[in-house]
Amino acid sequence: MDIDARIKRRQRRTGGRRLVEDYESLSPVAHVEEPSDRGPTLERLLDHLDPVFDGQLPPNAYVSGPFGAGKSAVVTALFAHLDRLSTETRSIIHTSTRAATPTSPAFACLDLRETTSEFAFYRGVLDALVEEPVPEHGISTAELRERLHDLLGDAGTGVVVAVDHVCEPEGTTGEELVDLFAGLPSNVSWLAVGRRDPDETVLTEYTAAEIRVDRYRRETLVDLLMTRASLGLTRQGLDHDLARRIAEWAEGNAHDAMAALFVAAVRATEDERARLAEADVTAATEEVPRESVSLARVLALPANKQLVLRELVDLPAEDRASVTATTEAISAVPAVDLSPGTVKRYLYEMAEVGVVERVQAEATDGQGRPPSRVELRFPPTAFRRLYDLRG
Repeated sequence: MDIDARIKRRQRRTGGRRLVEDYESLSPVAHVEEPSDRGPTLERLLDHLDPVFDGQLPPNAYVSGPFGAGKSAVVTALFAHLDRLSTETRSIIHTSTRAATPTSPAFACLDLRETTSEFAFYRGVLDALVEEPVPEHGISTAELRERLHDLLGDAGTGVVVAVDHVCEPEGTTGEELVDLFAGLPSNVSWLAVGRRDPDETVLTEYTAAEIRVDRYRRETLVDLLMTRASLGLTRQGLDHDLARRIAEWAEGNAHDAMAALFVAAVRATEDERARLAEADVTAATEEVPRESVSLARVLALPANKQLVLRELVDLPAEDRASVTATTEAISAVPAVDLSPGTVKRYLYEMAEVGVVERVQAEATDGQGRPPSRVELRFPPTAFRRLYDLRG
């Protein structure tokens, strides 16, 4: 850990000593500046991006790997570093009177969970390249494309764009992404990041390289947990044996490992203890679903859907016996200014994309099809705390 990180951890701490000193460092949706023990993956990415150090664009590439393998963490961190290194060059691109041609490409990173339209895509690329704010309203998609063509047309080296979370349910498809890049100048190279195998997406028809990211090894995952705990917990808050137990349970999935650590920390904090206990870890690993959905994906949902989920996680069991009962209970909450029909539609839509799951009852006393209830595909304790911290 560097000196700045140590200072920031103490600045964030409020009140007396407690177990959790910085929830952000423990969050399974936050990426650290230096991902733990992903050297080989970083080297493969740097091998692909090597042309940029000679002032040239690399070819397009597709980065694939399973959920929780750390793809987003590594790519985001790498592009952040490359972006900082290219600041001097990019300052040349930003000037309205260009006295020189940039000698190396610029870098941009987009998350398709947040960039959900053609307008947002082009605005995101432009915003990464210019210093002045790019309007969110009052400008057309065509104008954004025109500005990008004007900007990049004079920059021979262009830009490398990393696009994360491609081909997710109800997200941007591979074909749509290819069409979006077709609307940009030819001096744009892209690095797509997703879970699908290379032979399952059209993206690889437009790439020169496929980079595979495998799950974390157990010892690597233990190191990651201990590193994040050193940033977010009080000293000796996490025992190495408990970190190993979480890593063994997570089977290489860093998201689920961090979610379990986060839930365990919340439980221990609520009990006003200064260290995690075995019971905290047991309860946390039982709470995180085996086929979980990314908490980042849940927190990227529209505000009203997140509001419905926030009320859902607090409902007692009797109010979750059926979709109808759940709808009525959530609709009755004063803070939820939504009709029962809208609430039910949201529940069905979130079930279709796998954020929640509709589970049919085993038996019914009446006639007809048994009712179905809503089950979460994410740990409620983690979502509740992350949601409330943002509010």
